[in-house]
Amino acid sequence: MFGCRGYTITTECIKTAIRFQLTSCMPLTKKKRGLHFLNLSLYQLHVGPGEGRDTREPGRKIKIMEHLVSMFGPDEDESTSASNTEHPQSSECVKCSQTAKNMVAEMPSALPPEEEEGNVEYKLKLVNPSEFRIEHLVTQMKWRLEEGHGEAIYEIGVEDSGFLAGLTDDDLEASLSTLHRMAERLGASLEVLREKVVEEDASGNRKRALEVLVRKVPDDQQFIDLKLAVLGNVDVGKSTLLGVLTQGELDNGRGRARLNLFRHLHEIQSGRTSSISYEILGFDGNGQVVNYSACGSVEEICEKSSKLVTLIDLAGHHKYLKTTIFGLTGNCPDFAMLVVSANTGIVGTTKEHLGYALALNVPVFVIVNKVDMCRPAVLERTLQQLEQILKSPGVKRIPIRIENSDDAITAAGSLDSRKITPIFMVSCVTGKNLDLLKQFLNILPPVTPNSERERLAQDTTEFQIDELFSVPDVGPVVGGIIQRGSIREGDHLLLGPCDNGNFMEVKVKTVHRNRLPCRLIQAGQAACVALADIGRDMLRKGMVLVSLDSSPSCCKEFEADVYVLFHNKSITVGFQTTIHIGTVCQTAVITHIDRPHIKTNEKARVTFTFKFKPEYLRVGSRLLFRDGRSKGMGEVTKINPYEEVNR
Repeated sequence: MFGCRGYTITTECIKTAIRFQLTSCMPLTKKKRGLHFLNLSLYQLHVGPGEGRDTREPGRKIKIMEHLVSMFGPDEDESTSASNTEHPQSSECVKCSQTAKNMVAEMPSALPPEEEEGNVEYKLKLVNPSEFRIEHLVTQMKWRLEEGHGEAIYEIGVEDSGFLAGLTDDDLEASLSTLHRMAERLGASLEVLREKVVEEDASGNRKRALEVLVRKVPDDQQFIDLKLAVLGNVDVGKSTLLGVLTQGELDNGRGRARLNLFRHLHEIQSGRTSSISYEILGFDGNGQVVNYSACGSVEEICEKSSKLVTLIDLAGHHKYLKTTIFGLTGNCPDFAMLVVSANTGIVGTTKEHLGYALALNVPVFVIVNKVDMCRPAVLERTLQQLEQILKSPGVKRIPIRIENSDDAITAAGSLDSRKITPIFMVSCVTGKNLDLLKQFLNILPPVTPNSERERLAQDTTEFQIDELFSVPDVGPVVGGIIQRGSIREGDHLLLGPCDNGNFMEVKVKTVHRNRLPCRLIQAGQAACVALADIGRDMLRKGMVLVSLDSSPSCCKEFEADVYVLFHNKSITVGFQTTIHIGTVCQTAVITHIDRPHIKTNEKARVTFTFKFKPEYLRVGSRLLFRDGRSKGMGEVTKINPYEEVNR
């Protein structure tokens, strides 16, 4: 069941066997973020305003790091113990990560200075402001909410320099009352995340500081939307975890919670996901979970939620790797959740999936599942094995074990810095730490800056198609993500490329998001679009819907800067491989290389030619290619238009 775009759909499970291991990442682009309570330790460790990613904006140069190759190669024995998988690390790295882990649960006495940009606002006090002052504060809150895509963090009792002065109980109550007045004028909701007792005397008088989450759904949206890809090896409990989160009921230890997520009979019989399934988890204005336990339908969840997390359940078995990669590249997730089994550790495709997320520059956090099934010593071994991988030279992350609410809130605010990796230890049977995971997902902020969203929304329309299906009495419907621009009911768009490279004009009949009809979708949103006057046999995955005035062109031949992550021998002209570029997945042949051959850990500029059909590509798009054990990555640098090639 396709639970997030509007219609019931079925996809064919494509089986392609491939296995490799990786634990590295791509370099990152700089992006400012505000630091919240408890982030001072990471700020002092130079993990503060960090680096961001740019997976949706083509034309921006993507550099490739040589150390990524150290994470690839032939499969290791799945029974390899933690002692055999240790990665060399400097004492400085160990000391740094241990310091961060020890400090993250402590409240700091000061925060970094307030930044003019971002969604974090410091306020010393808000006691009895004038009406003119209220108008100014409301305007300021509106701007902070726009910066945070509908979410803002207010630090009450904190000076602009970051010093925690604190407020008395009366002043703090008056400040919260003013904050409520401000939020009511904007139609926003407040949620107190935590407090800090700054000082307390012998008579019991105290001064406190508060951290408050302000949330308001943007005017052009029904709710704040995040996409979360779920990765991990087979049989680690990915689908079960999603079932527990979305159904609101614990598992019985035999996989009952996962049954609602399966889309095919053979998945129910084998207990293994082979396709891409979607579920939603909502949060209301007070931060309470909205799921199927209190709502009877997707429509009701959407109605009651101010924030909606779309959970993308991907296959864990190595023979479904093609489907998993397609789910990662085609859905453009905001975050990735890597699930690891506590009793088996890092085995199978775990490193492989982690590497794909890092290569696509998606922030990752880790769930150690099934902690109720193993002894503490086994759990600790798994955690140490995981931490060694995360601290290895290729990944360079600081693992943070989430053990309380403060840890979860801090990690949510700092995850986009690409410097830390939160680790949750949960059980779907006993429910251990599931409340921390829900709190983390509630506070997790959007990653795309407001200015970038506005720029993409004003661009010409580009809707990438990754699902095809037919609905009775509706006709052909395409599902996907709108990368640029906007689509409304009744719009006339160009659909293509067809097999001959042409684009045809189509009309948009209806638009649905999360099974609910809507009149408008904008850049970054996943939706389903019903098309008029076109047959189902004329549609295929990888096509796009673009504006009439965009003059689109397709290609069957393109150039790319590639980096070989692993290959047994050497790659020469004539090498065939499967190319993944967004929703495009097709076999291509290397027809030219700027050197005689390329081997593992080598870069080159090559020319690819698709074997079957032309595709719509953009310069700057990131690509992955694979063939058996061989794998590599790169960036599209030049497109040779299909019409010119034919002539």
